[in-house]
Amino acid sequence: MSRFLVPICSSSSAIMSSVLQKLISPLASSPAEPPRNKVTVVGVGQVGMACAVSILLRDLCDELALVDVMEDRLKGEMMDLQHGSLFLKTSKIVADKDYAVTANSRLVVVTAGVRQQEGESRLNLVQRNVNVFKSIIPQIIKYSPNCTMIVVSNPVDVLTYVTWKLSGLPKHRVIGSGTNLDSARFRYMMAERLGIHATSFNGWVLGEHGDTSVPVWSGANVAGVNLQKLNPEIGTDADKEQWKATHKAVVDSAYEVIRLKGYTNWAIGLSVADLTESIIKNMSRVHPVSTMVKDMYGIGEEVFLSLPCVLNNTGVSSVVNMTLTDAEVSQLKKSADTLWGIQKDLKDI
Repeated sequence: MSRFLVPICSSSSAIMSSVLQKLISPLASSPAEPPRNKVTVVGVGQVGMACAVSILLRDLCDELALVDVMEDRLKGEMMDLQHGSLFLKTSKIVADKDYAVTANSRLVVVTAGVRQQEGESRLNLVQRNVNVFKSIIPQIIKYSPNCTMIVVSNPVDVLTYVTWKLSGLPKHRVIGSGTNLDSARFRYMMAERLGIHATSFNGWVLGEHGDTSVPVWSGANVAGVNLQKLNPEIGTDADKEQWKATHKAVVDSAYEVIRLKGYTNWAIGLSVADLTESIIKNMSRVHPVSTMVKDMYGIGEEVFLSLPCVLNNTGVSSVVNMTLTDAEVSQLKKSADTLWGIQKDLKDI
């Protein structure tokens, strides 16, 4: 039990004990079973709390644990959520900087990490986050060796690889949030232009969660009507309707949101809750998430990038072999090369 839980005042404990004894007659002699669907969120910044709240509002766990090194903020966030317990169906919300509070987690969402400093190279940022993860991941595995992990911290694909290496977990139980959010942005923006709801436009963004992500124009469709059949040049520079600009807007959107409000959090929180639901409820839904792709599409290195993955209670149970064009495969390989260029110089993992 978290040491952040508020203790009963000693002067009233005798009275409370008496009231409790008069009110409740215990029948079971054995201790309560451990939680079956416990979810831990590591990091209580804007992204971590958006993930936590989104998971709570969708009733996806029977216990939520929060972990961070910032004790005051951690306690405050826990208390704030506990005070809303009346409006939730999660019976237990705990928090502590000690990872013992995460014991028996079925799913662990990692949002912790350091932010990029002005003038800092991407590799230096990654290396600093590797050092952070070296203190986080072994602690998670110590208390929840059978968990599945969703990595959200950026650069997410590289840090998912780092998590896989540090955790010793099989690759199907280490998942990066990947392009699940990029695809959601893509579907929203395309649907807005087409005048339909985002769920009615079917399209995928694969590869890196970042600048080299790959829009799969060859598979974009509405109600089975392939857009490339209507406009063979869609997504190319030759397209007079400039649909390609939609993917550029997807890539630029995070930078724009950060410029406007300082960070992104709600969309990624909702995205992670969607992934959590597929895993916790054993739904076998297909999501574009970051997984180990060596020997797929001619990729020879151990890199994590997003492909359409079937998610259920095993984690990534399988990968859908999409029919990509030669140009799309080439873009995917370029995305993998970009990630490997960063990974190959990482130290101490």
